[in-house]
Amino acid sequence: MSIIESLKWRYATKKFDPNKVLTTDKLHTLKQAFNLTATSFGLQTISLLIIKDEALRNQLLGAAYNQRQIVDASHLLVLCIKKTIKDDDVDDLFDNVSHLRQTPETILEPYRNNLKLIMENMSFEEQREWSVKQAYIALGNLMTVCAVERIDSCPMEGFDRAQFDEILKLDEKHLKSTLLLPVGYRAEDDMFSGFKKVRKELKHSIIEM
Repeated sequence: MSIIESLKWRYATKKFDPNKVLTTDKLHTLKQAFNLTATSFGLQTISLLIIKDEALRNQLLGAAYNQRQIVDASHLLVLCIKKTIKDDDVDDLFDNVSHLRQTPETILEPYRNNLKLIMENMSFEEQREWSVKQAYIALGNLMTVCAVERIDSCPMEGFDRAQFDEILKLDEKHLKSTLLLPVGYRAEDDMFSGFKKVRKELKHSIIEM
């Protein structure tokens, strides 16, 4: 099917079939899609947790306000951001550029130093907001790839981040949970799957100049 037909097929799945599980290949596609997501400066300050463990997801259920998707889906994806951005993160990026592209440090050094300065001049709150925006870009990318791959998904903002962070011990990983995306396959009796998609007409949402 075309990309537009795939996007029409996609909806925020309210009820997953707990007996249907993503194949290893499908899961690998999502991993690659996340890693290939565009990020500002190419500085990947986001991480993806993939949770299959049923007991752990049941632990998280209350912190997700008992939304059953997180336990009934094949896997729960948790999009996280770094708590702070350090010089080491910038160095990791440019060291990788040097290794993969064989770019001399004489060329990279001014860019390396400039990006460090940009990050240093951001407040803690500005850094966090900047990283959260990158997480939303990744979420949109994952949802589109899911639609193309005929994987159902349900983006979620409504959950207790502090509880998630505690249960998942994210502080030890220097991460904070930001968004959830349960992925899997819709249940046959999910009535929402048959609803017509409600969107504005193009003339009311697109402005051509």
